[in-house]
Amino acid sequence: MSILTRYIAAAYLRIFGLCLAAFIAIYLVIDFLEKIGRLLRFQPRWADLIHFFLLKIPEIFTQVVPLAVLMATLLTLGLLSRNSEITAMRGCGISLARISTPILVIACGVSFLTIIANEFVLPETYQKMRYIEEVLIRKKSYNTFFRQNNIWHKDGNTIMMARLFDPAHQTLGGITLWNFAAGLRPIKRIDADSASWNGRQWVLHRVTARELGRGGVTTTTKAENLPTTLNLTVEDLKVVDKYADNMGFLKLREYIRKLHRGGYETTRYEAQMHAKLSLPFASLIMAFLGIPFALRGGRSSGIAIGIGASIAIGFAYFIINSILISFGQTGVLPPFVSAWIANLLFALSGVWLAMTITR
Repeated sequence: MSILTRYIAAAYLRIFGLCLAAFIAIYLVIDFLEKIGRLLRFQPRWADLIHFFLLKIPEIFTQVVPLAVLMATLLTLGLLSRNSEITAMRGCGISLARISTPILVIACGVSFLTIIANEFVLPETYQKMRYIEEVLIRKKSYNTFFRQNNIWHKDGNTIMMARLFDPAHQTLGGITLWNFAAGLRPIKRIDADSASWNGRQWVLHRVTARELGRGGVTTTTKAENLPTTLNLTVEDLKVVDKYADNMGFLKLREYIRKLHRGGYETTRYEAQMHAKLSLPFASLIMAFLGIPFALRGGRSSGIAIGIGASIAIGFAYFIINSILISFGQTGVLPPFVSAWIANLLFALSGVWLAMTITR
């Protein structure tokens, strides 16, 4: 790594760190002021409140990091231009591509870091945050984390209905299983008083199984225990995991596959799944767009211009991206297209700006 690359990278990382910290702090302060009044009514411990807001930092990071990348790009190059350092570099025969490379590499790294955070960090912190808010602060029962009454689940040609779920003991109660042939003709009904989870599958207890023919019940058998191959886990019963915004890409993809097997519509979730990969690359797109934008300003670029431009471009991106993803969720656009088209449009804008820079 050359001295010039290290110099630009160090200058960029310093400003990026300051921008990121500022955005996170502003977000936290606003969120704190908005929620603290409601939360204090439950007389929580301050340790729980502090833990709750600290757990929001990973979520805030993924939301504000593209703006921080864009602002850091504009400010770094703006200050280098203002101090005539860009002019000096160009006078030494250094190309704009080489000057920009450290910034793009860092932005690319930030994008991959965001993907990792979305996949492995956010789902865990979100569940812990919900637990602290609902159980420790609002003093609700732990059972509120689970779907407990009138549970329906479709798995291939089988439909299960359970009247209740006990998360403390991981048991289902009042179970009825229907097996269907082609044309939704019922061929078997299984009734069980309860079912327990053994870590791998559900085991039905006190079972009555009835084979059904066209004229009614043909045979009836009873058993004390009966293992099932039902594709349903305890994690599937968690209410908190049903919010697609807080699932990782892999978990959301598996959830979509389960819905597909059950014959349910998944367009909305597919758009969100593709957005799990497209949104993290907003950081790279913002850097790619910010570089020619900053260099076009020359020595006139400054802190005020950089802050204003980054906020305007960032909000334009997120508004357009949100609208396009909503089109994908409703089926107006293909889910993959709706998730990536905003990145493509802003990347092409960056290409156009780069082509118009005076070299």
